[in-house]
Amino acid sequence: MSHPNLYTLVDAAKFILNEIAVHPDFITLEYYPDLTIGDAQTALSYLKQELEDNQQPSIVPKTSV
Repeated sequence: MSHPNLYTLVDAAKFILNEIAVHPDFITLEYYPDLTIGDAQTALSYLKQELEDNQQPSIVPKTSV
């Protein structure tokens, strides 16, 4: 079984967390855990940045011969 692209999963998770955060039912709960949706969104942003950093091609300096 092939796995979905990790960028796609991170973007989907960020979208879903945002939808939960603004959903009227969630807002009316007045639920304030120690780790918030904002914390999860931040963690996903860091994960995405890490993925992007690891995808950058290495720049190899030219050596003089």
